[in-house]
Amino acid sequence: MLAIKQEVLRTINALPDDAGIGEIMYQLYILDKIRKDQQAIEQKQVLTADKLKREIEAW
Repeated sequence: MLAIKQEVLRTINALPDDAGIGEIMYQLYILDKIRKDQQAIEQKQVLTADKLKREIEAW
């Protein structure tokens, strides 16, 4: 994985020059979610489809 600063800069640079702060913040939020999810997968901290179905049925 790239260093977070490099990923942030790449993400911001990919946006159009007229992107507002809201769009920038949204893209950084998405980047953060992706990084966290990738870490969870690497650490095997994910739910299987069956476990997820059981949790949903428990609602």
